[in-house]
Amino acid sequence: MCLILFAIGQHPDLPLVVAANRDEFYQRPTRAMHWWSSPEMLAGRDEQSGGTWLGVTRDGRVAAVTNFRDGQPERGDWSRGQLPIQALTEDVDSLDQHLRDSTDRFAGYNLIRVDDRQGWYFSNRDSHPGRALHRGVYGLSNHLLQSPWPKLVRLRRTLHDRLHDTPREQLHPVLIEALMDTTPAPDDFLPDTGIGLERERFLSSPFIRSQTYGTRATTIVSVHRDGTVAVTEQEWLRGGEPGGRQTFNWQRDAVHSSGSD
Repeated sequence: MCLILFAIGQHPDLPLVVAANRDEFYQRPTRAMHWWSSPEMLAGRDEQSGGTWLGVTRDGRVAAVTNFRDGQPERGDWSRGQLPIQALTEDVDSLDQHLRDSTDRFAGYNLIRVDDRQGWYFSNRDSHPGRALHRGVYGLSNHLLQSPWPKLVRLRRTLHDRLHDTPREQLHPVLIEALMDTTPAPDDFLPDTGIGLERERFLSSPFIRSQTYGTRATTIVSVHRDGTVAVTEQEWLRGGEPGGRQTFNWQRDAVHSSGSD
């Protein structure tokens, strides 16, 4: 996952909205979003490592992970794909201690856990890891939370505006379209993460297209005041061509999927 936007407590009827793009090599085997039995959550699965990049529980909690990009070779004994699973199955105090004790076992990462009241953020590249999050609109990519990368600054504003000017039933497709933005950042605003100018340009847009690496899924999650949890996942194929789209809707005390397009 390379781009996560989320709004906590920014709309009276939608206390939590998450919008995310997952970027990955197309050759990496992946199973689309589905209900897991153990632990019970809605998530895609990385068939190579067995983990996930984003998961949603029955009660509308969301956890997601991104890589931290610093130009260094990625080394880690443990897969970062297990982190969202841990975040949705452990209490924050236990999770915080576990992550502090295993900082060097993972390559660089960012991890968020959010619900309709609050959130929590941890990065093993943060000098002060483990932060409580409250009301606000947040953006996370491959640096620390709220780093002012152009795509994050632009899409945080887009998420805020669409929350307030889009009918609820149209919000998911509108946000998917917003996350299809292929506008690169101007060179003067590119971060220097140690990967060279050409690759910084390539990765600077919210939506990435190529034949080898790109945005493979866009996921929208909304938790509603009436107890509805709604999830949409749009898959993307090589070159940014659309794949299948799945929608899931349930009340917090019952689960059902509305199927796929």
